[in-house]
Amino acid sequence: MSREKSPFLVKAAIVFPALFSFCSIAIASWWVLTSGSGLYWSVPWVPEFGIDLALQLNGIGMLMALLVTGIGTCIIAYALGYMGGKSGTMRLCALLYLFMFAMTGVVLSDHLLILFIFWELTSISSYLLIGFNHEDTSARRNALQALVVTGLGGLALLAGVIMLQSMTGTWLLSEMLSRDFDLSSHPLYIGCVITVLLGAFTKSAQFPFHFWLPNAMSAPTPVSAYLHSATMVKAGIFLMLVMQPMLGGTALWSNTLMIAGGLTMVLALIFGLRQVDLKKILAATTLAVLGILTLLIGIDKPAAIFAAVIFLLGHALYKATLFMTAGAVDHSTGTRDIRILGCLKRSMPVTALTAGFAALSMMGLPLFLGFLGKEYAYKASLYAPWIVTGVLVIGNALMMVLAARAGVIPFFRKRVDATPKTPHEMGLWMTAGPAILATLGTLFGCVPGLFEPVLQSCYKQLSLNGPGIEVHLWHGINLPLILSLITFAIGFSLVAFLRPTDKGVMVNETTSADSVYDHVFKKVLHLAYLCTKTLQTGRLRSYVIIILVSSCALILYKLVLFGGWPSMESIGTVHPFMVLLLLAMTMATVFAVFSQHRLTAVISLGVVGYGIAMIYAKYSAPDLAITQVLVETLTVVLFAWVVRHLPKYRKLSTKFQRFMDSGLAVITGGVMTVLMLKSQNLVMGERISDTLTQMSYPLGHGANVVNVILVDFRALDTFGEICVLAVAALGVWALVDRVKKKEEK
Repeated sequence: MSREKSPFLVKAAIVFPALFSFCSIAIASWWVLTSGSGLYWSVPWVPEFGIDLALQLNGIGMLMALLVTGIGTCIIAYALGYMGGKSGTMRLCALLYLFMFAMTGVVLSDHLLILFIFWELTSISSYLLIGFNHEDTSARRNALQALVVTGLGGLALLAGVIMLQSMTGTWLLSEMLSRDFDLSSHPLYIGCVITVLLGAFTKSAQFPFHFWLPNAMSAPTPVSAYLHSATMVKAGIFLMLVMQPMLGGTALWSNTLMIAGGLTMVLALIFGLRQVDLKKILAATTLAVLGILTLLIGIDKPAAIFAAVIFLLGHALYKATLFMTAGAVDHSTGTRDIRILGCLKRSMPVTALTAGFAALSMMGLPLFLGFLGKEYAYKASLYAPWIVTGVLVIGNALMMVLAARAGVIPFFRKRVDATPKTPHEMGLWMTAGPAILATLGTLFGCVPGLFEPVLQSCYKQLSLNGPGIEVHLWHGINLPLILSLITFAIGFSLVAFLRPTDKGVMVNETTSADSVYDHVFKKVLHLAYLCTKTLQTGRLRSYVIIILVSSCALILYKLVLFGGWPSMESIGTVHPFMVLLLLAMTMATVFAVFSQHRLTAVISLGVVGYGIAMIYAKYSAPDLAITQVLVETLTVVLFAWVVRHLPKYRKLSTKFQRFMDSGLAVITGGVMTVLMLKSQNLVMGERISDTLTQMSYPLGHGANVVNVILVDFRALDTFGEICVLAVAALGVWALVDRVKKKEEK
C-alpha cells in the first residue's frame, strides 16, 4: 500500500508550494477587497541609491498574481502527469517554479527597478523553459531567439523606467498611479513612450516582434500552456495597463497601440488559418488575443481598460485549458495534426468535455466568460474609429474558426485516419487542472458577480477619474449584441466552409519576420567576427596600441569638449636640481631607445630608475627611495646577466611603424602629464592620507606612517603581494634548477 501511495504523495509535495502560494495570495486578496485598501510591503535594499524591495497587492497586480499562481498550480500538476516520471521531470518543475516566482515578482513589484529585475528574470527562465529539450537544435535556436528579442526589449524598458522616474520624481508605481501626472508636455515623454512600448511589445510579441511566439512552441506543452496563457506574454499587457494612466491620453500612445495591436491580430489569424498543428493554432490565437488587448488599451478609455481586463481573465482560463488538452491529445494519440484527429470524445470523454467548454468560451458564446469579454470589447470599440469595430468583428469571427479546430473538431467529428497510438483518456494529474479552469470560465460567465470585486479593484486602480462600470450578463438589445450576432453568423459560416489545409501542403513555413530576424542575426554575428578579427589579433603590440589610443582619445575628448585644461600654476616652484634630474632622465630614456646594444639600454633604464628614487628622496619618502634603489639594482643586475645569452637586435618593425610608435609614445606621455596636472586640483573629498596619519600612532602604535599602512591598514594587501612574490620566486627557482639539470646531463 505504501508503495502505491508514495508516487502520489511525492507529486502532491511538489505541487504543494504552488498551491500554498495561491491560497496565500487569495487570502490576502480577500482582505484587500473587504478592507478597500491595498497591501504594501517595503524594506530598504540599496538605500544609497534609493532602491527598496517594495511590493504591493492591489488592482491589476492582484488579479495577475492570482492567475499566475492559480494556473501555475494546475500547470505543475499537469506537468507531473505529462512527464510521467521521465528524466528531467524535476528540472522542468524547478524551472516552472522559477518562472512563477519571477512573474509573481513582476506583477507585485511597486518599485520600477525591482520590476525590471523580475522582468529580466522572466526572460532568463523562459529561455531555459523554451530550450528545455536542449538536444533539439530547433529548441535551442528558438529559445535563443526569444531571449534575444525579449532581452533587447528589457534594455529598452530599463531606459524607459529611468526616464519615467526622472519625469515623475518617484520610483514607486503606487505613487505614480495615485497622482494625476500630465507628462505629455515633458521633453522626455516621446522617448519614454517609445522605450516602454518596445519593452512591452517584445515581451507580448506585438508587431513587428510577433515572430518569436509561434517558434516558442518547441517547448513542452506545460511550458507553452503556462507562458502563453497567464504569464510571460501577459507581462507586456500588464506593463501597458499600469503605464496607461501616466503615458496615455496622447495620439502617440493611442495610435501606436491600436495600429500594432490590429496588425498583430490580423497577421496572427492569417497564420493560424494555415496551421494544422494544435499548438501552432493555439499560438496564433494567443497572438491574436494579445493584439486585441493591445488595441483595447490603445482606445484609451475607461470602458476599454475594463474590457481589456475581462478579456485578459477569460483568455487566461480558456487558453491554459486548451493548451493542456492539446498536450493530452498529443500524449494519447501521438499526433497534434488536426487533419487526422477525430471522434476522440469516445476514448477521451473528460478531455473532450473540458476542451469543448474552453473552445465555446474562446468563441465568445453566451454563458461563458469569453462572451463577456467580447461584449465589453465591442462596447469599448464604439469609442474608436469604425474600422476598429470592423477589425474586431472579423477577428472574433476567425477566432471562432480556430477555436473549433483546436477544441471541437478533434473530438466531435468523424475520425479521418488512424492515429499513431490508440487514443485513451489521461490520468487525474492531466485532466484535473484543465477541468478546473474550464469550469471557472463557465461559472464566471454565468455568474459575473463572483469576480466583479476583483475587476472593480483593477478598474479603480487603472482608471483614476473614470465612471464606475458594473458587469452584467444581459444589457438588452443594443449595438454590441447586434455585433455579437453578426460575429456568430460569420464565424459559424466560416467554420462550416473553411477546412484545414490538405495533406502535403507546407503549412508551417518560416514567416517573413522570422526570416528578417535570421538575416539580421547573421549580420550581427558577422560584424562581431570582423570586430574580433580586427581587435583580437593575438599580438601584444596591437593590444598596447588600442589601449593607449583609446585612453588618450577619451581623455582628450573630455578636455576638448568640456574644457578644464590644467593651469601651469598648479606646478608651483620647480627646484633647479629637479630640472637637471629630469633632463638627465630624459636623456637616459632617449639613449635607451636609440641604443644598439641591450646592455647599454638596460643601464640607461637603470639611470631612469635611480632618478625616480632621487625624486622620492627629495619629496620626503626615504623608504620608497630605498625600495626603488634596491629593486632597480636587482633589475639591472639580473638583466645584465640575462642579456648576455640573448641574440643581437633584430629589426622587427618598419621605419614607418617605429615613427608612429614614437608619436604615440609622445602623445601618451603628454596626455598622462596633462591628466596628472589636472588631478592636482581635484578634491573629491577629504584626503585619506590625513586620516591615515592621524590614525597611525593611536591605532597602529607606529610613528612611521608608511610602515603602519603596509603592516596594519593594508595587511591583507601586503600579504597578497608577498604571496605573489613567493610564487614568482618558486617559478624562477624551478626554471633555474631545470636549466642546471640539463647542463649536468
